[in-house]
Amino acid sequence: MIRLTSGVIMFYFVSFSMGQIRNPYVAGKFYPADEKNLRTYLTQTFEEVRIQPYSERIRALIVPHAGYVYSGKVAAYAYSVLKKQKPYRNVFIIGTSHVSSFGGASAYLGDGFRTPLGVVPINKQIVEQLRKNPVFGFNNSPHEEEHSLEVQLPFLQFVLDSFSIIPISIGTKNKSALIEISNALKPYFTEENLFVISTDLAHYPPYKEAVNLDSLVIQAILSSDPGQFEKQVKENESKAIPNYYTAICGYSGVYVLLNLIDKEGYQIEKLYYANSGDVSSDFTRVVGYVSMVVHQKKTSSRVSNTFLFSDEEKKLMFDIARKAIEERLFQRPFPNYSTQITPRLQEKCGVFVTLKIKGQLRGCIGTFRQDRMLWLNIKEMAVAAAFQDNRFKPLTKEEYPDVEIEISVLTPMRKISSVDEIELGKHGIYIKKGFWGGTLLPQVAIEQQWTKEEFLGHCARDKAGIGWDGWKDKDAEIYVYEAIVLEEKELK
Repeated sequence: MIRLTSGVIMFYFVSFSMGQIRNPYVAGKFYPADEKNLRTYLTQTFEEVRIQPYSERIRALIVPHAGYVYSGKVAAYAYSVLKKQKPYRNVFIIGTSHVSSFGGASAYLGDGFRTPLGVVPINKQIVEQLRKNPVFGFNNSPHEEEHSLEVQLPFLQFVLDSFSIIPISIGTKNKSALIEISNALKPYFTEENLFVISTDLAHYPPYKEAVNLDSLVIQAILSSDPGQFEKQVKENESKAIPNYYTAICGYSGVYVLLNLIDKEGYQIEKLYYANSGDVSSDFTRVVGYVSMVVHQKKTSSRVSNTFLFSDEEKKLMFDIARKAIEERLFQRPFPNYSTQITPRLQEKCGVFVTLKIKGQLRGCIGTFRQDRMLWLNIKEMAVAAAFQDNRFKPLTKEEYPDVEIEISVLTPMRKISSVDEIELGKHGIYIKKGFWGGTLLPQVAIEQQWTKEEFLGHCARDKAGIGWDGWKDKDAEIYVYEAIVLEEKELK
């Protein structure tokens, strides 16, 4: 700095400092430590992910925090929905401490977090306000070797232009403390702020068990009910399954989030699920990963559709279905599609395949399983609809030229507490009572011009086998889902 005094030039050297900066701890271990390599990875990963833009305001994300080679793609599904959102002022990054236990939460008080992409500033004013609350009265030490918050930053830096962060590490599962943390954060749960909840799912059961266990936890989160979430996690962790150590390592952060939102104003959606076995091919011990989004509800209903299939992908889906049927019907070899299967067709989700002849149903079989890739489920369900639907005789060679195919890709199911939540034409229903269960697709109610009671009655009696009024029983469970319906004739 230069200062003029009585005609004499005086020089004062002032040292500027950025204060306390947390340097990266897992760069080079969990993600590339070199800026160029990190940007290349992020660019390539986001190019593989296509998500329908949300017009609703995104308020929170649930994302994994493993090494990018295992969970980076899953995380990218969540962060990609931010690209067309209006700017956020602050991002609250919340994780459960992996390095220490303590009775509340630690909000990092410093100037910023450094990554290979630069320094992300901390909103010190908010941190200082939070630390006045005893539940946040813990020092910075839990953050120094904690990876769950750090690994989120490069994704945020890649998709957001300018923002500050509030890094929060929670050291307890005590319900009272978590509710107190939620109450302290409630004033900041506004449209100008984004909340990022960092968590992985099951540690370290075998592959198939992880898929089933994680599905239960995901459904509990989708309920938006912290009590149901708590109950399901406890139920999962009570199971005697080899190497199953925890149902969800970021339990505390998710519980806090569920206490911040309400069912009336917000909706939670699952975007993508995978586990480490999908990458390592080690199916004996896996860790589960999910990306989820919390958005404000519109006054008018929004059809959830995170599957944006290109015309080429749609044509391939129907070709797979037809070639699967022809393999069985004409003993023709099934083609090798390995070079044509896109990342979208590799997603793991349920599907129904429907066959019609001259507009009349000729077979319909589906699966909700989420442990197989979509294209494989299409192949299997096409064969089942043609030859295994007990309502019809197996499809014949003479009938085949007249067959029209419809493919319904399913979104994850969520349990409802009231049938008032069912929207005809939008929701398919699955009714479960004990060992009995059955489903009807969303389009069936419209095609048959049923009322809601008729939709429920037919599903309960004709599909679940529990009688017309079985859905009313107190021990009957009702789930809803949506279907992205694709018709082969629309592509001709």
